Amino acid sequence: MSKSHKNRPFLLTPVAKDYLWGGSRLNDDFNFNMECDPFAEAWVCSCHPDGESIVAELNCSLSALLKAHPEYLGTHAVAVANGEFPILIKLIDAKKNLSVQVHPDDEYANVYENGSLGKTEMWYILDAKKDSELVYGFKQDVTDAQVRSSIDNDTIESLLNHVQVHKNDLFFIESGTVHAIGAGCLIAEIQESSNLTYRLYDYNRIDKNGNKRELHIDKAMDVTNLKSSAAPHQPMRVLKYKNGAASELLTRCKYFQVERMLLNTEVQRKLATFQTGENSFHCLLCVDGCGVLFGNEVNIPFFKGDCIFVPAESISLKLHGKAQMLNVSC
Repeated sequence: MSKSHKNRPFLLTPVAKDYLWGGSRLNDDFNFNMECDPFAEAWVCSCHPDGESIVAELNCSLSALLKAHPEYLGTHAVAVANGEFPILIKLIDAKKNLSVQVHPDDEYANVYENGSLGKTEMWYILDAKKDSELVYGFKQDVTDAQVRSSIDNDTIESLLNHVQVHKNDLFFIESGTVHAIGAGCLIAEIQESSNLTYRLYDYNRIDKNGNKRELHIDKAMDVTNLKSSAAPHQPMRVLKYKNGAASELLTRCKYFQVERMLLNTEVQRKLATFQTGENSFHCLLCVDGCGVLFGNEVNIPFFKGDCIFVPAESISLKLHGKAQMLNVSC
């Protein structure tokens, strides 16, 4: 890579996933133009071997770029853990209910899943139909035997917390929390770089090959939090304003930090500025509107659905346009 490319941003090309519960909104709303039906998930920033994002300009995977330039990750303990990219960012279109499922933590995954990461995640609701909901934990304390019996009897939903969702809501889902995304939700998901899902219940659905999808009841029960979960409340969010943009913190945990940026330079002569420090890379996901990110020898127009990877200690950048973006870092 030439010196002119050092510490400059790169536009990523996503990977499409055709899970049976998906719809068509990822193509309809984000104009991805991918031949995927159903189109359930777009992995917009990923180094996971199950679906690696491509650096469009260089025609190489993001993981290959980071292998050549590990300094792009930054110095944060999570960013440099195992020398691998620590997060995965998705756009999700749930035309139908997702399975009732749970994810392991890092310790369990490391021992029982060949050193994999566990999965803690955050959902930001981009859109939701009037009666859309999600599952978040149990209504009351339950036992292993109760859960197993309810799965056998198709009554597990009676044990679960069902939470109505609205556009602009956010939910933090720790590993071990039983959960499910409900039909009608369009979601941006930020998570650890893991593809481990243990299904507890899948409504007895049949896949395209005529088979019921595999359940993982024993592993799921190993990691599930059986205590009751209070229905999650939306946290207080405070907008901070500066030239050309406002921002608010959505989530900060040991795995990632997510801010929402509201870019609007249409009526200002001062553009929004952006630059990363030595601590972490940043990923800028445009979830509405459009604009341009530019700096020395850099000019990246971006549109709804685009994700831009910005290395740690980046060059000085400016943003122009009218857009809503998620700014993800460690």
